[in-house]
Amino acid sequence: MIIEPRMRGFICTTSHPKGCEQNVKNQIEYIQSKGNINGAKKVLVIGASTGFGLASRITSAFGSNAATIGVFFEKAPSEGKTASPGWYNSAAFENEAHKAGLYAKSINGDAFSNEIKKQTLDLIKADLGQIDLIIYSLASPVRVHPVTGVMHRSVLKPIGSTFTNKTVDFHSGKVSEISIEPCSGDDIENTIAVMGGEDWAMWIDALKAENLLAPGATTVAYSYIGPSLTEAVYRKGTIGRAKDHLEATAFAITDSLADIDGKAFVSVNKALVTQASSAIPVIPLYISLLYKIMKEEGIHEGCIEQIQRLYQERLYTGNDVPVDEKGRIRIDDLEMRPDVQEKVAKLWIEAVTENLSEIGDLEGYRKDFYNLFGFDVQGVDYKADANEVVNIESIG
Repeated sequence: MIIEPRMRGFICTTSHPKGCEQNVKNQIEYIQSKGNINGAKKVLVIGASTGFGLASRITSAFGSNAATIGVFFEKAPSEGKTASPGWYNSAAFENEAHKAGLYAKSINGDAFSNEIKKQTLDLIKADLGQIDLIIYSLASPVRVHPVTGVMHRSVLKPIGSTFTNKTVDFHSGKVSEISIEPCSGDDIENTIAVMGGEDWAMWIDALKAENLLAPGATTVAYSYIGPSLTEAVYRKGTIGRAKDHLEATAFAITDSLADIDGKAFVSVNKALVTQASSAIPVIPLYISLLYKIMKEEGIHEGCIEQIQRLYQERLYTGNDVPVDEKGRIRIDDLEMRPDVQEKVAKLWIEAVTENLSEIGDLEGYRKDFYNLFGFDVQGVDYKADANEVVNIESIG
């Protein structure tokens, strides 16, 4: 079938298998061009199919020749209906890994559930024995708690007072003002339950209980801080409380792994176009301005560049991992450079519908958004028929 992007609000409801495949190949080529990383050899990536999780899996496999197990929750294709992009990404990754002689298997299901944890642990026992590196990169808005059975939904809201600021509809380029009402009731607790560190700790506890963590094992979860512009709705809002919990969990996990000399870190990463960030008011406008400045400065990075630098310059240097005063790895260092943030703040004041295409990089934002779904990828013939039914080798 001919596959075209179909939009519903901030979501694209179709994805292109060939475009997703090309995206994965491009990321693999980038990692191979940067040379070998003396990293972990047996890696579990929880949330492995898109964004930073996919980039972590690619970097481990093609930077360090690692065996990888990827856990994700994606929609499989059916005749006449495309899969979610993460399905096609994972199929392409496994295909390329197997061609390169690398072990790669995937598990599709709810990573919050006890069933998927058990399935993953059984696979590690059968195939790998022990794991050296666990990447935790889940980005779900909902979690059914595996013990209580309660369904928790996260919300992105300020705490205490209404937040009003500019935003942009990245499809039309229209800049407008938006107000977000403050959280109420159990919003904070629910957001922490979904996006905090409890599930990360549950994974590590389960692995340790079965003796599946190698001596000196490392685990990394991904987070974001962002600028003062978005602070009220993000870092000082409900999501921020969840991120605080995630960061506190890193210290608790490190304590629990002391007997195997294991360590847990939170890596604070750069603002990038993701399915989640596209739906957050204010963020698309901030990213459009940020991209323009970082590209002009020659310091712009996507997911794969970020994770390659995280591995090469932070995790696997042969020295202690450098962290900030709160124990976090900062790979958002280029985004948060004072000169970059000063320029963003200045452009923010000036930004209106009429000038955004000049002072911002709305085109770059749109391209990255469509790329997430396998569209607008260079070298792909979108007029050609594409087979939407693609299998993931280890899932079938």
